[in-house]
Amino acid sequence: MLNIRAETLIDIIGDLYTEETSIVLSDTKNYLYYRPSERIDLKIKPGDPVVEGTITAKALKLKQKVSEYIDRDVFGVPYYGMAVPYRHNGRIAGCVTAVFPALSDALSVVTVQVADGWIPMPFEDILYIEAKNRKTYVIGSNTSGTHRNSLNEFDFFLPRDRFIRCHRSFVINIHHIEAIYPNTHSTFELKMKDGARIPVSQTHSSYFRKLLGF
Repeated sequence: MLNIRAETLIDIIGDLYTEETSIVLSDTKNYLYYRPSERIDLKIKPGDPVVEGTITAKALKLKQKVSEYIDRDVFGVPYYGMAVPYRHNGRIAGCVTAVFPALSDALSVVTVQVADGWIPMPFEDILYIEAKNRKTYVIGSNTSGTHRNSLNEFDFFLPRDRFIRCHRSFVINIHHIEAIYPNTHSTFELKMKDGARIPVSQTHSSYFRKLLGF
């Protein structure tokens, strides 16, 4: 079983996300620790075997980071997950998994908070999402607002045929890119349809070029 220090570390990792994210820690065969979220509880208990077909099992089998949608057949509820294996003495020793509720499984909208209430914003109207000053801003064609989800959570909620993470502070909708320009750092700058200029960082530039084919 985990000691207090390890559990505290996992709780700190969990605090990087919102209350809607569950955190799971396992070794190669069993779940060791589970912190359910307010919106999704997979009913995992320490000592339970890692369930075949889960995001954790897939990451352990492939020995690499995995992120994808898991349907309700496994735990009874659909969810998006991101699992990252960890190593000890050069061998895969277990996995850390973040579990997000499948927001996009219901409606293809993001409901943003504005000054006098909330506005559901269809995916196709979202230009980009920006993390700034500890807040998440959703910028749309006709309106903009804030959302309690982190950028990491949006990175896994939103459909990947449309949205790309291009920077630690930005997720953009590729359908709203007006032009792509090189910059002085051998990366790129995006001009969005609203006139905004958004950087593509070196970390994301190769992936960005590959996906857009240039």
